[in-house]
Amino acid sequence: MQAQHSIQNRFIDTITHGDCIEVMRQMPPNCVDFILTDPPYLVNYHDRQGRTLPNDTHAEWLKPAMAEAFRVLKNNRLMLCFYGWPRAEKFLEAWREAGFRPVGHLIFRKSYTTKATDFLKYQHEQAYLLAKGRPPMMGSPLPDVQRLLFTGNKLHPTQKAVMSLVPVIRAYSLPGDVVLDAFCGSASTCAAALLTGRRYIGMEMDAEYFLAASLRLARIYARLESGKVRVAADGPRRRRHN
Repeated sequence: MQAQHSIQNRFIDTITHGDCIEVMRQMPPNCVDFILTDPPYLVNYHDRQGRTLPNDTHAEWLKPAMAEAFRVLKNNRLMLCFYGWPRAEKFLEAWREAGFRPVGHLIFRKSYTTKATDFLKYQHEQAYLLAKGRPPMMGSPLPDVQRLLFTGNKLHPTQKAVMSLVPVIRAYSLPGDVVLDAFCGSASTCAAALLTGRRYIGMEMDAEYFLAASLRLARIYARLESGKVRVAADGPRRRRHN
């Protein structure tokens, strides 16, 4: 037990450079409180600068990664996972085979168009809320339509705004909880966890994005130490049991 605890502590409040499957395999089971992650959508995405995402052209990693995510998540807890709608069936299959149960679906509305086709303008992102076991309520339910602020994607081609993730983290975790992002990109989830009084575990396999994420967290820590930014944790709150 003590050895497992030391292994877990090695990852807390750090971003690890590596394949998330291999990194999570080093973690003990049932050791994180909430997962908020934005994996590749399996669509071979290229942004306007030609930037790409690792493993975005195939799904071999998807089931092993979700199986490990399920294993390290504590019982009766939640994962919010973004996904790409053209490959929704692959994600749902991977989640269900891992043991997750879909309990909700969120839309993150944009104020801008990221892509236009003959039929639609793309103005939202989507994510499933997935349960391991029977999680209790943690206060008022979160509206299933949220606002996704524009970041400019300076650090990462699919960079999420920290302030768009803060309501999710506050809704589905408590201050002091450990929040995992196995595909952390530029570390938006880690930053949101830190700024709301949670602990975080991040993983990123791309060297360039890992460096950007590490430097970003270093800047946030520096601003916290200088007093320019403060942690805004929630007030006292207990999980509501049905």
